[in-house]
Formats: sequence, C-alpha cells, structure tokens
Amino acid sequence: MSWNFEELQQQAEQESTSISDARALEEFRIKYLGKKGLVAEIYASLPQLSKEEKPAVGKGANDLRNTVSRIIEEKKTAIKQKEKQSSKRFLDVTMPGVALEAGHQHLITQTIEEICGLFERLGFVIQDGPEMETEFNNFSALNIPEDHPSRDGFDTFYLDAQDPTDKTKKLLLRSHTSPGQIRIMKNNKPPLAVIIPGRVYRPDAVDASHSFMFHQIEGLLVDKDVKFSDLKGLLTAFCQRFFGRDIKMRFRPHFFPFTEPSAEVDISWAKGKKDWLEIMGCGMVHPKVFEAAGYPKGKYTGLAFGLGVERIAMLKHGITDIRNFYENDKRFLEQF
Repeated sequence: MSWNFEELQQQAEQESTSISDARALEEFRIKYLGKKGLVAEIYASLPQLSKEEKPAVGKGANDLRNTVSRIIEEKKTAIKQKEKQSSKRFLDVTMPGVALEAGHQHLITQTIEEICGLFERLGFVIQDGPEMETEFNNFSALNIPEDHPSRDGFDTFYLDAQDPTDKTKKLLLRSHTSPGQIRIMKNNKPPLAVIIPGRVYRPDAVDASHSFMFHQIEGLLVDKDVKFSDLKGLLTAFCQRFFGRDIKMRFRPHFFPFTEPSAEVDISWAKGKKDWLEIMGCGMVHPKVFEAAGYPKGKYTGLAFGLGVERIAMLKHGITDIRNFYENDKRFLEQF
C-alpha cells in the first residue's frame, strides 16, 4: 500500500478546522495517533516494504505524526482559552452567591473552655505552663521516686536538650499538667486557686482509648485549713454543673505520690449505664510537694485534682474512639 503523505497532512489540517471542543479533538487524536490509528497502521506496514521504500515511508509517517501532534496542542490551547472566555462571558452576576461556611471551635477546645469556665465561676484563675519540663518539676518535686516506672523512657518522652538547672538531667515533654503546680507555688504565695489546662505527652500506642498526645486540666487550691470535705464539695459542684444534677458520684480511695490522702472520682449517670466510670484523680497536696515548692512546713494545706479532657468529652458525648478528635473528619467535627 502506498500513501501520499502530503495529501494526508493537508487532510489533517483541513479536518482540524472543524474541531471546536475537547470531544472532537479526542476523536481526531484517535483517528491519527490512536493504537489503531492511521500513523500506527503505517508503522505496522514497514516490515512488508522493500529496503528502498522504508526510509521514505518512515519519514512520511514521522512527519504526519508531528503535524497531527502540533495540531492537537494548538487546538488544546484554543479550546481552553475559549472555555475560559466563555465562562467569563456567561457569568450571571444576578445569581445568589455561595455563602462561606462558618467555622467553629473544635470539641476539645469547647470542652476545655467549658470546664475552665465552670471553675472560674467557682473562684479559680486559669494559668498555663510549658510543655517542655524539667525532670525535677515533672517527677521529683511531685514526690515521685527515682525508681518509679513513669520515669522510664518507655513512659516518658525525654529530649536531647539538657536541663539548664541540672546538667546531669535531660529535659522532657511533660507527662501530666501537675508540674504547673510546682511552678505556680514557687512564684506565688497562698491563697491560691488555679486551673492549668494543656497538652501532655506519653509514648502510648495509639488505639481507641490512648494517644501519645492528649489534654489534661489540673486544679490546685492552697490556703490555711483546706480540708478533704472542701475537695469533695468542689468536685461534686463541678460534676453536677458539667454532667447534670442527676449525676451519681463516688470517691474511691487510691494512691498518688503527690497527694495524701488520694482518691479517684467515679460517675454513673442517667444514660442507661450501670457501671461506674473513673473521670479524675484527686487528693490533698502531699507535704513533700509543699516542701519542694518552698512553703513553710505545716503552715498550709491544699487540694489538687486532674482530669483528662478527651475522656471527659468522650463520656459526655458518647464518643467511643479518641482518634476521632484528631483525624480531621468534618462529618464528625460538624456534629459538635
């Protein structure tokens, strides 16, 4: 079979004049450059040609392919420009606009602000503390022994940076908000009533109830003659305002190195649940914590408590997986 490549190129140029949209352009491309197109057919015939014919036919096929490729690129540009101009030309300025979607606070932020707001109305002041802490503030000052498992590298994120107050120690990411107690007491004299919200870090495997980063809120009240009954009354008032007045509570004896006596607060509330659920730890500030903060021995007493924000939010809103808070799924976040 013989081809007149000059006529084929003229034919392609002529056909291209009627191309006005992307669909027609694609049909044009398939006809000439597709797997079963004209250029492929010419290349497939080369083995059947004589040595004398092959060079001319091969060159003709290459020229035709280049011509068609140029036409396609030119038409693509023209079609895009036409669509752009068309969209401008047919813009209906009388159509109502699309309203911008209003944002809102993340549920964790909402929960922190709600809890802090409740304690502010009870006379507490909001304070904060650094997320990078010294080993002394995070452990030693809180009466946590040197051999306590929580000091291990498997339970705490230690940093390469040295502690400027003790070159033999490394700084760490705080594993709880309790170090804020030490910093505040070192710089302030009683009476104190503070709430310390913030992020904390522990090298836990991420699952439905654990994360390597989460939020806590620490509470501290120091004055003369503070009693455990004050602690019980304070936390009862908080739980009733946060969960509702029908909340059932109990204080269960527990152990924390930094409080004595210590307790955990459990709730069982009117959502068809019969089991008791632990929501926070609390107790009377240990004398050794006062000593580490530089307070005179026996002069003051105080109460302290700490709660996990994610856990509180999960209980209140019926959320079963802590990962939902951080996966940025709008379908979840827009519910709150």
